[in-house]
Amino acid sequence: MVAEYSVSPDGEKFQIPGPDDYAKETKKLKATISDQRALGREIVVVMGVGFVGAAMAAVVADTENENGEPTKFVIGMQRPSTRSYWKIPLLNRGLAPVKSEDEELEPMIARCVKEKKTLIATFSYEVLKLADVVVSDVQCDYLKDSFGNVRDGQADMVALETSLEIVAEHIPPETLVLIETTVAPGTTEQVAYPIMRKVFRKRGIQSDPLLAHSFERVMPGKEYVASIRDFWRVCSGINEEATRRVEKFLGEVINTKDYQLTVLDRPIESETAKIVENSFRATILAFLDEWSVFAERNGVDLIKVIEAIKVRPTHDNIIFPGPGIGGYCLPKDGGLGMWAYRHIHGFEDNIFKITPLAIDINDTRALHVAQLTRDAMRNMGRPLAAAEILLLGASYREDVGDTRYSGSELIVRRLTEMGAELRIHDPYVQHWWEFEKQDEYPTPTHSLKRFFRNQDKLVDLRIERDLKKALAGADAVIFAVRHHPYLDLDPDEVVETAGGPLAVIDCFGILDDGKIKRYFELGCEVKGLGRGHVKRIKDQVRDEKEQMLLQMGAR
Repeated sequence: MVAEYSVSPDGEKFQIPGPDDYAKETKKLKATISDQRALGREIVVVMGVGFVGAAMAAVVADTENENGEPTKFVIGMQRPSTRSYWKIPLLNRGLAPVKSEDEELEPMIARCVKEKKTLIATFSYEVLKLADVVVSDVQCDYLKDSFGNVRDGQADMVALETSLEIVAEHIPPETLVLIETTVAPGTTEQVAYPIMRKVFRKRGIQSDPLLAHSFERVMPGKEYVASIRDFWRVCSGINEEATRRVEKFLGEVINTKDYQLTVLDRPIESETAKIVENSFRATILAFLDEWSVFAERNGVDLIKVIEAIKVRPTHDNIIFPGPGIGGYCLPKDGGLGMWAYRHIHGFEDNIFKITPLAIDINDTRALHVAQLTRDAMRNMGRPLAAAEILLLGASYREDVGDTRYSGSELIVRRLTEMGAELRIHDPYVQHWWEFEKQDEYPTPTHSLKRFFRNQDKLVDLRIERDLKKALAGADAVIFAVRHHPYLDLDPDEVVETAGGPLAVIDCFGILDDGKIKRYFELGCEVKGLGRGHVKRIKDQVRDEKEQMLLQMGAR
């Protein structure tokens, strides 16, 4: 049999376990957990040690009682696939399987693995037989089959459903199963419960599974851990005992003293809360798209308009949308609600109008950046085809390294389709898997590559770490993300490093009027999302130059 390997983002290879490895792993797990039970610790299995699961596992493993003694022993469970198995050996070394700008995460994982010895990872489902609590962080995605049309898609629940069936086949009947994944409303009661109950009956277990739902509000960035531990939570159980157990568990592992835990009557209410919460946010951002175009065409700086509105306390959360709405939640969660309405709850009428429209607007907003880049190049008398375009920022949000559903991806794909040559800089991103593995990421059939032409060469796209090297010889620079290192870039240094005037595109209100003016003075062309006032600045620079020439001529 040919050995299979899983390769980490840093290139380290780990052999996938074979049949003989499972018996050894199970024996080791039983001995370890027996020792932990003797210490009075609750055994918690976290299914999936990705972006949410890794941090959740660390937070639970770091839990202590009033005497400073650990109260939980956590096992991170990851399926041993070629894509994900590498997370297990890394976690067992005390290394974080996800990159984070939060300085708390890696020391916490190292502390729990090496010092407290309250955290390990495994590939064996046998560990479920020894669990008091199972936390499911298995991904539930929404797959869109058309570009810019969320209605043409479906929830991808196969991995979640399969994992729940496996859990039910192994756990003791008194084990609490907590679904943390964002799911289609109705999933816990109408999908997970029937699956697990059926398996329980086959096993001769007459009691119902203790199922609960509590969605996470995890945010990438410097407050990554705090967004799990020190943040408000909502939860609900499928029955009174499940509700009691989940309330007790969350009260022990997260800071419910300072951040209220809201307990709802039914899991569908907890599930709906997450979908409505994110759909509301997405809708506000989509709303500003049309006003962004209005501003560009009518000489208005939407950034200044928004700042003026935010002075009013009732509107201080209004946000400029930038080049699209990324991250894992906002681009898809409304789709889960729409899908559930028909496919879980069985309604045929079309009640959803605003939610899908908002998602479609947000999904396609980044394409306008390519148009602005084309127009700026044209104003300089330069063709876009074969132009060297530098994109500053690959992630979806400032000062994080998360590229999921980033608007920057669409900018790259559309400009590449139009014939431009792209180069990328991002101080927080090591690998842009949406391109490097675009034939299989996020799944073999759902890469955004399929919606654009001329994309094959993008597998060779790499993040340039040296900003000066990235700028050298660039024909255009696109400020796509408000990363801190980009906010203070000096126009004179940018133009000098590039080797001459270039097109400058501001997607996120990064440039103030002084910098915009200076770029024009240096012979550049400037465009910006929602920044219609740049023409006034351009005209001002032109008039000042003409006035200066007239004065020189008069002498």
